Amino acid sequence: MNRFASALALCCVVGVSLICAADDKKTDSKEGGKKETDAKWVFLDLQPKANQKLKDDFHGTQFPGNSLAGLPQGVQTLEEVKFNIGEKLIQLTSTQDAVADMPEKVEGLKVDAKLAKLHILHATAWRTDDDTLIGEYTVNWDDGTSVTIPIEYGKDVLDWWYYPDSGEPTRGKVAWKGENDGAKTLNATIRLYLTTWENPKPDLKIKSIDYSSTKQTQAAPFCVAITGEKK
Repeated sequence: MNRFASALALCCVVGVSLICAADDKKTDSKEGGKKETDAKWVFLDLQPKANQKLKDDFHGTQFPGNSLAGLPQGVQTLEEVKFNIGEKLIQLTSTQDAVADMPEKVEGLKVDAKLAKLHILHATAWRTDDDTLIGEYTVNWDDGTSVTIPIEYGKDVLDWWYYPDSGEPTRGKVAWKGENDGAKTLNATIRLYLTTWENPKPDLKIKSIDYSSTKQTQAAPFCVAITGEKK
């Protein structure tokens, strides 16, 4: 009887060990898949060039609480794209006095990677006519060539203050919706937009990106985050 009990106990121990090993293998497989998925995203660090804190009021003092304090920071998934959202963003100038002290151009956003796509989380303050060019991103490849990604009002972005008649961008997507106290004073909410750009030279390293405003209208572009996607 003691021999039978010992053998039964041994079988139980072996069975439990095999089950645990199988569970560990499943966990490793899941973790490996997650790492493989995450490896395709390259987060650009905008913070060295950023000039506006998300938690601080934007665009003058007329509307207290007009900020992006409600936007979650860190790694966030928006429209199936992962972004690493920092504490600050890049705000450019326009013809509006409230952003007169902001730069017309920010150069040298470091990339140093081969990418198939760029995903840009951005918007603009104030509005202008549809199809108006309000700014651009200049992609600089490692071989000295470059290309521009236009930012057109109505196509790529709209005013970040949203009203029921604001509509949707025709080329970009609405990536995030929120609210702040400043916008609430005029019964508005806030939105950010997603622009996705297909790289025509995915096998060539992108050295850097420049971000600029045309400064021809009151629309003042701002960029919250940029993510690169590998092949």
